[in-house]
Amino acid sequence: MAVRKIIRMGHPTLRKPARSLDKRELRSPEIERLLVDMIDTLKDAGGIGLAAPQVDESIRLAIIDVPGGPSRYGEIPAMPLTVFANPRIEIVDPEAAGYWEGCLSVPGLRGYVERPQHARVTYQDLRGDTRQLELKGFLATVFQHEFDHLDGVLYIDRIKDPTKLVFEDEYVRYLAGAREELDLV
Repeated sequence: MAVRKIIRMGHPTLRKPARSLDKRELRSPEIERLLVDMIDTLKDAGGIGLAAPQVDESIRLAIIDVPGGPSRYGEIPAMPLTVFANPRIEIVDPEAAGYWEGCLSVPGLRGYVERPQHARVTYQDLRGDTRQLELKGFLATVFQHEFDHLDGVLYIDRIKDPTKLVFEDEYVRYLAGAREELDLV
């Protein structure tokens, strides 16, 4: 339908917890239109995940679409385009790994963030049915990053070492060749 503007760090919607959706709302034409717009916006931006607050809709809704296979993220499993309403994350194993994360709402920057690498996600589909996924490695990081947006949290809030927040150009020039960490957009 339409590519929406992705709001950037500093916009108040990105810093407030989003409200849950009820079953009736999940089936509404408004949510259907929003999802079509979010899919168009995600494809236009070239990202792998987008939360409704990033398009200035403060609701607990996100989409994730990871192509999988060999990529700049390394070898990763695919996650076909999936809609997540009212998701909750439970950490199964707190053992963490770090990735250089980027964000469509924080353009031009990357930061090294360590996150648990084994998580369980409970969410609702568009019919309101409860679903569950267990995620490991890179996908666990992707989900935590996207669902943080639903709680008003940005990846920069999770950076432990401020010297590991860099501009993308410098990341490519000085850090991208180091294979100790991978990218996340």
